[in-house]
Amino acid sequence: MSQHSSLKSGGSASSKKRSVLKRFERIDLLRKRGAIKDVSRVTGLPKTKPAE
Repeated sequence: MSQHSSLKSGGSASSKKRSVLKRFERIDLLRKRGAIKDVSRVTGLPKTKPAE
């Protein structure tokens, strides 16, 4: 039985840039930009785009 072509891992999939950040990445990015200083709330973080 062969593997379906959509399941094969290609070199291009691993080099693709992610468009969604994890929470700790968002917090680090916002701190670097100076947008927030203390994160005391669980919700309500501003939206961010990944650094280019």
